[in-house]
Amino acid sequence: MSYPQPQQQTWQTGEPPLWAPYYGAPFPAAVKRFWKKYTVFSGRASRSEYWWWVLVSAAVGIVLQIIATVAGGAGATTTASGTVPGPAALPVVILLIAWGLATFIPSLALTVRRLHDGNFSGWLVLLALVPFLGGLALLVMTILPSNPAGQRFDQPGGA
Repeated sequence: MSYPQPQQQTWQTGEPPLWAPYYGAPFPAAVKRFWKKYTVFSGRASRSEYWWWVLVSAAVGIVLQIIATVAGGAGATTTASGTVPGPAALPVVILLIAWGLATFIPSLALTVRRLHDGNFSGWLVLLALVPFLGGLALLVMTILPSNPAGQRFDQPGGA
């Protein structure tokens, strides 16, 4: 079932307040809103807010993985039990772990807000724990367009 795209309201600052979803959010605004709403699980997030962050997160993760692989290859030693990465890999791996820890909770919050925009319960984010099919179901739900009934998750003046 297809729902009409909600109309973008014009706010005094040019973008909606943090409690409202930002439909058609440009790349910088989506990333800025992600960090401003670090642990906000209430409210809604538009598809653009969600997918711009997914792109940024994936790009940073891939770049860090490539750097870790290259750094680990330099000075690596091969033993009978396997290959030991070079010493340059450790700082990059620490940075990769720090990135994952710093973005885990806010990414979870953004996914919950995206589910709210489709008028789904935020608890459906737990589908990600079901191997393969859960992640696929969650992917489909984040791709779906906004549902006007999702306004029930809005809290004007909050967050």
